[in-house]
Amino acid sequence: MSEQYVPPPVQDAEVSSDDRLWTLLNFLITPLFPIITLLMDTKKNRPFIKYHTIPTLILGIVEIVVAGVLAFIPVVWCLGLLLWIINIIYGIKAYKGVYTDLPVITKFAKDQGWS
Repeated sequence: MSEQYVPPPVQDAEVSSDDRLWTLLNFLITPLFPIITLLMDTKKNRPFIKYHTIPTLILGIVEIVVAGVLAFIPVVWCLGLLLWIINIIYGIKAYKGVYTDLPVITKFAKDQGWS
């Protein structure tokens, strides 16, 4: 039987300010910062950081692909700004210590067993 995806608690008392900062940086400097996080054993094993690292990496890769495609369509360049605003909103939410689910991406990463 397949395991159902169960989201973690909304907030966790065990989340440190360092965890929140690293998660915020994962959202703002994606996909570079999630890769750096995955290379650091002390960071990638923290539950809050681990929960957000793979989804932010996937988000960054998707944004690069979308931006690459949209770069050839001058009328929709402002969509790139919208992508950045989305990162900021989710980053601020995570910085408050809330486990942040990215629509579709978090469930996809969990279903694949990546995080």
